[in-house]
Amino acid sequence: MSDRLQGEARKDALAELENWQEVSGRDAITRSLRFADFNAAFGFMSRVALKAEQMGHHPEWFNVFNRVDITLSTHDAGGLTALDVKLAKFIDSLA
Repeated sequence: MSDRLQGEARKDALAELENWQEVSGRDAITRSLRFADFNAAFGFMSRVALKAEQMGHHPEWFNVFNRVDITLSTHDAGGLTALDVKLAKFIDSLA
């Protein structure tokens, strides 16, 4: 299990994720992405799913047509960890 990011480590990690916002009321980050169509959105989700499975760390997400909303938080740590930052960076590399 990863430890929750706190203090300067958290601030530095969030500064590296310019497309992500903190979720109000919980220790998590979120991003909304739009694609050309459903096929592109689903293809993106498939690539993220393969990486998430490899990491053993899975996103919360919601998909409608060409939109994918993603929330990252490490549930067993009770909040944001280095695993979330690593997955967010992977997601950014695909977007």
